[in-house]
Amino acid sequence: MPQSPSHLTTASPRRAPDAPAATACPGCGLALPPTDGPTHAYLGASPACWARYGELLMREFGELRNPAIHRMSVDAYAVQHPGRPEPRAIRSVAVHLMGLCLVIERGFPPQAATSHLGGLVERARPEWLDPPHPNGSLTVAHPLAAPPADHAARVREWAEDVWRAWHAHHPTLHAWLDSYL
Repeated sequence: MPQSPSHLTTASPRRAPDAPAATACPGCGLALPPTDGPTHAYLGASPACWARYGELLMREFGELRNPAIHRMSVDAYAVQHPGRPEPRAIRSVAVHLMGLCLVIERGFPPQAATSHLGGLVERARPEWLDPPHPNGSLTVAHPLAAPPADHAARVREWAEDVWRAWHAHHPTLHAWLDSYL
């Protein structure tokens, strides 16, 4: 049987009989040991997944010194953890999906996408988009598993994977972008 590429699979470590079982993040499905801790006010992430995202941010603002690819890591994480249909979550998903569209489909440099999206939050009046299931096959663990030299490529793979998962909503997002920008 052919094996999957190592960057697309995760090993299931053995656990001690008294160790808690891993639980899936409600947003991205990443299985992690349960933990108590903070989460985001409206993103639908488990405390353990939110902590992993914090590790990604520490890497990006620390050793990588705020790389241009940061725009895509924020967009991918937010879209992969859409939360529930409430105004902040609705705007968040819409703006972050439009950010992915600008970079992935329309070829904007990430920094240019940020400047275009800056005023969009106030003007946007999007509706709730039902999240896909699964919401991509890669997670925040994908770039974290890579050495710093491969970080940007891994973030881009993750972002493109999440963007593809939302394909049913691409026509709506294109229409929003065209009317808002």
